[in-house]
Amino acid sequence: MDHVVTEARATIQQGSKSFAGAAALFGRDMRESAYMLYAWCRYCDDVIDGQELGFARPDDMPDTDETPEDRFKMLLDRTRAAYRGDPVDDPVFASFQRVVSTHDIPEQYPLDLLRGFHMDVAAHDYATINDTLAYGYYVAGAVGVMMAMVMGVRDEATLDRACDLGIGFQLTNISRDIIDDAQIGRIYLPHTWLAEEGIDPTPESILDPANRPAIARVAKRLVDEAEPYYTSSLDGIARLPFRAAWAIATARRIYRRIGFEVTAAGANAWETRAGTSTAQKAGYACLGLIDAVRSRFRKRAPSFDRHGLWTRATDLKHRSLEMVREAS
Repeated sequence: MDHVVTEARATIQQGSKSFAGAAALFGRDMRESAYMLYAWCRYCDDVIDGQELGFARPDDMPDTDETPEDRFKMLLDRTRAAYRGDPVDDPVFASFQRVVSTHDIPEQYPLDLLRGFHMDVAAHDYATINDTLAYGYYVAGAVGVMMAMVMGVRDEATLDRACDLGIGFQLTNISRDIIDDAQIGRIYLPHTWLAEEGIDPTPESILDPANRPAIARVAKRLVDEAEPYYTSSLDGIARLPFRAAWAIATARRIYRRIGFEVTAAGANAWETRAGTSTAQKAGYACLGLIDAVRSRFRKRAPSFDRHGLWTRATDLKHRSLEMVREAS
């Protein structure tokens, strides 16, 4: 591996142990492309949040006068430059340029991801579950689509299933990070659901210990909402090359387990960060292998009807292009 892939591999191993473990099951070329795509996604997320690998930046890092809007504009400009084929000297954008070129990934999907990050910059409100699901598409479903393209997928039906898995992942992440997000002023829970529990959609209300049982009930609704998306993804896994199917089935089991841990812990779910141990990951790799074998018998016809699930809308591309024009 050259230095670009080496840098990308280090990023995923530090930034997401769950996905790193699953990605290790890919064949070499596919694994390296997944590393490079993930590195760009992680970098953009960190730049927007002023973090490093998903955590607060070290105290000795120099302060800057850049605003989140400034950082977003920088990411957008550099992403578009990578698509134009401009020379790139940064390992993150060099890896990104290589992977989107090699796998012919349309510019729409990276722009969709950046749009999701801009929703954070703009402090977007999530009034209904559909608003939360749309955000899930932008910051995770679009990544699922790009990862599927790395695996050779091009048909829209299978890309929809990859998008479903990304949305399932994001709903799980939101349920796990409710308190951490509220501490930085972000609330992704549907305001209508909070209102039904008598909770104001404010960080103060989310963080109030007296509201923790009600927050746990909302979190359980979110975990339940993720279930049909996880189920739908199985039909997409059936259409992947075998090693890719094994890797994605493993990641599916690991992330799904995190949601179950949040639900099981109830009001105590946020005392410690929900996750899976190394031994559990190894067990899920074995179960993922069984899922991948079973998926070979699901290829002929979908076994799960997607009716009623959030689906990539035809105007998403136009929205992303509007974002580019507004930022230019």
